[in-house]
Amino acid sequence: MSTDTRFWIVIPAAGVGKRMGADVPKQYLEVAGKPVLQHTVERLLAVHRVSAVMVALDADDEFWPELPCSREPRVLTATGGKERADSVLNALAALAAHAADDDWVLVHDAARLCITPADVERLMEILEDHPVGGILALPVTDTLKEVENGTIQGSPDRSRIWRALTPQMFRYRALREALESAAKHELTVTDEASALELLGQSPRVVEGRPDNIKITRPEDLPLAAFYLERQCFE
Repeated sequence: MSTDTRFWIVIPAAGVGKRMGADVPKQYLEVAGKPVLQHTVERLLAVHRVSAVMVALDADDEFWPELPCSREPRVLTATGGKERADSVLNALAALAAHAADDDWVLVHDAARLCITPADVERLMEILEDHPVGGILALPVTDTLKEVENGTIQGSPDRSRIWRALTPQMFRYRALREALESAAKHELTVTDEASALELLGQSPRVVEGRPDNIKITRPEDLPLAAFYLERQCFE
C-alpha cells in the first residue's frame, strides 16, 4: 500500500436503538465489561494507518464523555443527524478541514463491536487501488423467499445475494457527493454503498467474518460477548 494514502473512519452513533428496549442507547450498553462503543472505537484505533476516527453523536449525548476513548487524540466528534445518512454527512462535513478529496473514508456501525483490526486492514489493502471502493460483506447461505402478505412469491438465487457489513470504504469526495445527491433527491439510503449505486457506481464486496455482528436486539449482547472472548484466543 502507498504510504501517502490516508484513511479516516466515520462512526454514526447518534441512534437510540429502540428495538433494544433499554434505558440507554444500545451503543452504551455493556458487553464484556465495556460499553459497546468503547469496544468498537478501540478496535478501529488499533489499525495504525487510520488517521482519525470521527464519531457522530446525538446533540444531547450525556454518555460519550464517560468513555475512555472520548479522550483519545485520534478521536474526533461531530453532531449526528436524524438518520444514519444524515450523521455520516455531518461527520464528513466535520472532516472537510482534515481530509483530501481522494482520501479513503471507512464508515462503520457503532454497534459492530466485534470487528477485527485484521479485517479492516484487509479491506484497506484490497480496495486501495479500486476505482470505486467497496464493503465487507458475507455471502448468504440460507434459502431466501420473496414474500407478499404472508405468501411466498418466489425464491431468489442466493448465489447472487450477499449481506452487507461494515466498514464500507469510499473516497471522501465521492462518498460525500453521493450522500448529498441522495439527500437532494429525497432518496432513502440505508448504507453508503447504496448511495454510490444510485450514481451508477459498482462497489466491490470483500468477504468479512461472520462474527462481525451488529447489536440490534437484547439476545445479541451475550452472542457478542461470546465472540469477543473467542477472538481473544485466536
